[in-house]
This record gives sequence, structure tokens and C-alpha cells, in this order.
Amino acid sequence: MKFRTKLYAGFCIIIVLGIILVSVMMSMLNQLNHNLNRVVQERYEKVRLVNIIYHELNSISRDSRGLLANPPSELLPTFQVNIDQNNIKLKQALEDIGDLELEGKTRELVQKLRGFGNVYQNNQYKIEALREAGKEEEANHLYWYESRDIREQMFEIIDDLKKIEEQAMADELAQSKNGYEFTLKMTYIYVVVGVVIGIGVTIWVVRSLTGSLNRITSVMTEVADYETDKLPRLTIHSEDEIGAISNAYNNMTEALEGHIRKVKEFSDTAENQSWLKTQVAEMATMYAGIESLQELASLFITKVTPMVGASYGVFYTKEGKGEAARLRKLAAYADNEGSFGGEFRLGEGLVGQCALENREIILTDIPDDYIKITSGIGLAKPTMIMILPAEFEGEVLAVVELASFTEFNSLQQMLFDEVMSSVGVTINSIVSRMQVEKLLQESQALTEELQSQSEELQLQQEELRTINEKLEEQYENSEQKTAELEKTRLILEEKAQQLAISSQYKSEFLANMSHELRTPLNSLLILAQMLAENNEKTLLPKQVEYANTIHSAGNDLLHLINDILDLAKIESGNDEVYPEEVTLQTVKTLVEKQFMPVARQRGLQFTVDLSAGLPKMIWTDERRLQQILKNLLSNAFKFTEQGSVRLHIGMVNEEISGIHDDRVIAFSVMDTGIGVSKENQEIIFEEFKQADGTTSRKYGGTGLGLSISRKIAELLGGHIGIESEEGLGSTFTLYLPARHADATSGEREAAAGVFHDEEPVQSITEAGSAEALLVGKKILIVDDDMRNIFALTTAIEGHHMKVVFAENGREAIDVLVGNPDIDLILMDIMMPEMDGFEAMRIIRQKKEYQTLPIIALTAKAMKHDREQCIEAGASDYISKPVNLEQLFSLMRVWLYR
Repeated sequence: MKFRTKLYAGFCIIIVLGIILVSVMMSMLNQLNHNLNRVVQERYEKVRLVNIIYHELNSISRDSRGLLANPPSELLPTFQVNIDQNNIKLKQALEDIGDLELEGKTRELVQKLRGFGNVYQNNQYKIEALREAGKEEEANHLYWYESRDIREQMFEIIDDLKKIEEQAMADELAQSKNGYEFTLKMTYIYVVVGVVIGIGVTIWVVRSLTGSLNRITSVMTEVADYETDKLPRLTIHSEDEIGAISNAYNNMTEALEGHIRKVKEFSDTAENQSWLKTQVAEMATMYAGIESLQELASLFITKVTPMVGASYGVFYTKEGKGEAARLRKLAAYADNEGSFGGEFRLGEGLVGQCALENREIILTDIPDDYIKITSGIGLAKPTMIMILPAEFEGEVLAVVELASFTEFNSLQQMLFDEVMSSVGVTINSIVSRMQVEKLLQESQALTEELQSQSEELQLQQEELRTINEKLEEQYENSEQKTAELEKTRLILEEKAQQLAISSQYKSEFLANMSHELRTPLNSLLILAQMLAENNEKTLLPKQVEYANTIHSAGNDLLHLINDILDLAKIESGNDEVYPEEVTLQTVKTLVEKQFMPVARQRGLQFTVDLSAGLPKMIWTDERRLQQILKNLLSNAFKFTEQGSVRLHIGMVNEEISGIHDDRVIAFSVMDTGIGVSKENQEIIFEEFKQADGTTSRKYGGTGLGLSISRKIAELLGGHIGIESEEGLGSTFTLYLPARHADATSGEREAAAGVFHDEEPVQSITEAGSAEALLVGKKILIVDDDMRNIFALTTAIEGHHMKVVFAENGREAIDVLVGNPDIDLILMDIMMPEMDGFEAMRIIRQKKEYQTLPIIALTAKAMKHDREQCIEAGASDYISKPVNLEQLFSLMRVWLYR
């Protein structure tokens, strides 16, 4: 019997005993688990459901008693909701306990409990119906007598069920404990039996193994007495593990004998290496004295081809550079194809591909119609073809192609690697030497030519000396001019820096001036508007007229501020245009809507007409276009007392417009007014200049409108022209290219972000009363100017809203925390200690304020103000002075959302 069989037999006995032990233990554990599951899943579930029924009965009773006690009206919904929820839980618990597996006394008690539960719930519905019907006495009687008796009986049944289930759980737990103790005793017995059997099997196996190993030892000690080339073998008497060891020993002896053979093979390899070095040395000595590539190619291919056992060979060299480079056949061995394969471009054929990739290419499966190797008695296709590159410093200089009837062995391929690396160096050396010889010949020819020209140069030398003196004088003048130019450049750089600083100061001054002017204007316009509205009817008509005059003067001052800021931004290069698609019909509609009332008021005829053939839309800045047209039309109405004003939109050619574009649109504003004299037609486009600049002039204004309009027209790629005759009217024409060649996708994106007023007030009005959205709302005003706080508070409280205020951002955060019922914040931007930007960022960081509407108020009104406000966390933006209608419109929008 094998040792493995003996071990398996012993282990099988132990495993069988273990399986029996585990099976018995698993059976007992399953029984214990079954008992515990009954305790947990059945008994405990019944007790849990009984406790739920008990708890819900108490809760229903307590809340019903609360309802019958005439509580405050605001508590009635709470009691009723609790009763409904508890009834649902009670009904669910009664259904769940009825679905469990019940037996004996338990089934009987559960059926009674469910019957009483249904009656009890029906009584609850009756009590609620009586209470709602005003029959409180009948409801009390039903609650304190019949329902109370049913509830007490249900409590007795619950106590009986709990006792039954708790006793059952105790019995099953005791049974599980006895089973556990029995399982433990059986485990001890099986462990002892297994240990005894294991010891017996071990002794039996060890004694069998010792004798066989002694026999092997005696044989292996005899190895030293044998010759090394033939080692002794062990005789295998059995097929057990000793037999396997004997077999392994015999295999080892065979391996040692194989090692001896490898030593002999190594000796053969050394001889091959010696041959390889000899051939490489022979090739190296062959290169001495070679003067041309033709000679090198012939010697190389003639020597290498038979050396590696090949029967065909071709040597190609590279001529030319870049795309003009070609690989040309220079020499061949046993070539019988004539002109075939005479020249290749880089990448053309396998030869060109080898040169392009600088790697060898091997072909083994040669087609029948490929090249044939011929002799005097026949021809046949080769078995293997190798194409090898010869390179120097990464550049392929030649390619060698060899074909053989037999496959090239590893030794021959090693020889290829050696000789190809050296031939590249040799080719580079020969090419360099040939170039040197060519240069030497050219040098000799040039020397002869120089000698013939020497006399001429001597004659010219005197002339050169004269010219040199003049050049030296001019050089000195040039140095002086260069120094003066450098000094001028430094002065210009200093001026440029000063201009940049001046521009920065100007922008800051404009921002501060805007803030300082708009802040007092804000409160002035708001209070003047409120006085003019006279909602409380406390002012005399004359006083209302005064208020309207104040409000009108404030608006005129605001327009003047806006004109000055526009002009300054354009002159400083800080103004931008946002091109977009503008529909000409929309322009017509907006102009008519804005100026038709003015025409009716002034008693003038006003028309807007579009010529045939106009495009539906053009690519320009719509807001700037409307600003120019508004200025031109405002002037036309201002200086026209009778007659008409007309806006004509049509196409003109390049000759008329002066714009190098095949599609130019002309916006012509024509009036029958006072006209402009020839000498004043250019003056009126200058800042603060008018045709009549005296103090007794009839028509007022600052003289900024036309100046701003001309500069905006230039920004849009066009210009404004004038035709006028004094006393007969004027025609101001805005010429614009119909499509802007400089428009980019980035400008389209910017144009898409131009801010327009909010407009969903109409939908809010349709959804409900717009005024009702404001009534009762609590507004936080944050502003460092008490005049603005007073003005805004007065206006907001007039709409029946509550107001709290703060004078800086930090105080606003404290007020907001103390007033969690704030519905909307009006946030000023420029404030001391903490400005509006920082305050909005801190507010938005808190989760409870992330959706709170915040409308930013700023008096700077500079570029990117709105974007900065939105980025800081504002919901919307409005500039000072605040237009109350626009402010309340925005408030309605955000309070509605």
C-alpha cells in the first residue's frame, strides 16, 4: 500500500468522525435555532403586537377624553389627527396578530380581542359623530360606559395573552438550554475518539516510511564510485512514494548528463563567436583605401553575400535630402533583373520603408512570382529575404537586400548587425571626404579667380577708403540720432504710464462721482414722486405742481449725469458694444411707441417707414442703436415747432455712405425745424457745444447728445452725417453696416447676457392682486445714508409693508438673524465697514437664506455692476436713483416667486 493511500485512509477515518460530529452538532443547532426562531419570530411578535394594541388603546382613550373635555379650538385638529393615526395603527396591529399562526387558547383570545377591537373602533366613530352633531352628553355616555367596558375587557385579554406567550417563551428557552448541554457533551466524546485514532494512524505511516528510505540512502552513497558521464540508476520496486523518489533521482541523473552536453554546446558557441569576430575584422580591413561609394558598395555586397550564405544581394545608397531623397541601386551580387528595383523614394516598397523606419525587414513566405535566383543550370525562388538599413547618427545612408535558399541563422544575423553598423560610419566618412575634395577643387578655382580679381580690388581700395570715411561720419550721426530716439522712447513710455494712471483715476472718479450724485438724487426723486402722487390728498394743487417740478428737475439732472458718464466711458475706452440680431420691424415699433405721444403733444406729424428690399434683421448693438435714434429724434422734436418729423430706414451704396461694405443701412431722421447753418454743422457734434450757445438761446440742452451719438456710431462701425439748411429743417443720417464682419461667437454670448427689465408683472396681476403680494411683507433696507432709508421706508410703508433697516452689511446680518420672518432685502452696495457684496456672500452661505430675495441697489452704475451683484448673491439689480414703479415691480416678481 502506498504511503499516500495509508495517509488518505487515516485522514478519511478522522474526516468521517468529524463529519458525523458536525452533522450531529448541526442537527442539534438547527433544533436550537428553530426553538429560538419560534421564540423570536412567533412568541415575541405576538407580545409586540399585543403591546402595540395596548398602547394605541390608551392613546385613543386619552385623545378622545381630550376632545370631550371641550379644549380650545386650535387644539381640536391635533386631537383628531392623533385619534385617526392611532385608529389606523390599532387596526393594522389587530390584522397583523390575526395573520400569525395561532393555536389553542391563544387563537380564542385573539379572536375575542379582534372582535372587541372592531366594536371599540366603531364606538370611536360614533363618539366623533355625536360630538360633531352637538350631542356631547350621548358621546360622553358612550365613551365612559360602553367603550370603557370594552377597553377594560381588551386589557384583560391582552394580559392573558402576554402571560401565555411569556410562559411559552420560558419553556422553549429551557428546552433549548438542555439541548445545548447535550450537544456539548457529545462534542467532548467525539474529540477524544478522533485524537486516539489519529495517533494510531501516524505511528503506522512513520514505521512504513523509515524502511524504504534506508534502501534509497544506500544506493545514493554509491554515486561517487561511478564515472561522471554515466551515473548509476535506482531500481524501482514499488509504485509508492519511494518509487516516485527513485524515479526523481533517475531523472536528476539524466539532467546532469544533459548539462554535460550543454557544456559542449557552449564550447561550440565560443567557436562561433570567434568566427564572427574574424569576419567582422576582415570586413573592417576591407574599407581601407576605398575612395568612392561605388567601390565600397561593390566590395561590400561581393564580400558579405557569400559570407552569410546568401545567393543574391543589392546595395542601395541614399541621394538627396528631404522629399527629394531617393535610394538608388549602386551594386549587386548575382543580379539578373536588369533595371528592376533601381530607385525608391522613402517609404516606397520594402526598401523605402526600411529606410523610413530605420529597421530591418525579414520575409520568409516568398511568393512564386517573386525574384528568382539563377545559375547556369536553373532558377528558383529564395526561402528568406532580409532588408537591412545602414545608418549614421540616426540617419539611414544605405539599404542592403539579401536573399538565400536557406534561412539565415542567428550567427549570420549577428554578423549582419555588426557589419551594418560599421558600413554606415564608412559611408559617412567617404561622403565627407568626397565633399572635402569637391570643396578643395572649388577652393582652387576660387583662388585663381581671386588672383585675377586682386588687381581690381586694389584699384577699388582707394575708393573704399573714401567711402569708409563718409560711412564713419554717417555712423556718428546715426549714433547721435539713436540716442535721441531712445530718449524720446523713454519719454513716451513715461507719458503712456501717466495716461494709464490718469485713465484709472478717471474711472475711479467717475464711479465715485456717480455714487455721490445718485445717492442724494435717490431720496430726492423718491420723496418728490411721493409728494406729486399726493395719495393722501393733503397737498394743494400748487404744491403738487412744485413736487412735479422738483421731480422733473431731478430727472433732468440724472440724464445729465448719465450723458457725462457715457461720454467719459467712451473716451476712456471702457465702453463696450454687445452685437446681436436686431429686427428692423422691432426698431420701428419701439420708436413709434416712444415718440408718437410726443408728436401728438407737440401737434406734429410723425412717421416711420421702411424701404423695400431691407433685410429682416441686422447684426448690431440694439441698446446703442436705440440710444442714437432716441437722441436724434429728441433733437428733431425739440427744434421743430410745426410741420413733421420722419424716420426713414433704407439701403444705400458705398459711395453715399462712405463705408467699405456692400450692405449699408441708413437711418435718416428728417424734420422741418429751424435747421443748422453751414458753419455750425460740425460744432454741434462737439461736447457741450450748440449752434446757439448764448444765454438768451431759445432751445435748451447740454450739447452732449450728438457728441455721444457720433462716438457710439463709430463704436458700431458707422458714422453720422448731416444735411441742413437754416430755416428749412435738418436731416441727420446714421450709417451702419448691415452685417458686422468682426462679430464673433464670444460677442454673441455676451449679447445674450445683456440685461433687460423684468417683465412678468402682467402674469402676476392675472394670477391675483398685484398689491396683495406686498401687503404685510417685511422688508430689510440696508443703506448707510439715512435720507435714502427714510425715503424708501416712507414709500414702502405706503404699500402697507413693514420695514426694518441697517446702516452697513455687518449690522444687516445681525438684524436678519434677529428677524427670521424677513421676506425681502434691499441691499445698498457702497457702505462702510462691510459693503453689500461681502454682506450678500455671507448671507448666501447660510442654508436658510439661500432662496431669500435680495435686490441690490447701487449708485455707481458702472460697467459690470449687475454681473458683480448677481455673482455676489443678489437675486436682481436696480441702479439709483430708484424708480419706484420699477422697484415695486421687481419686489412683486420676487415675492411672487
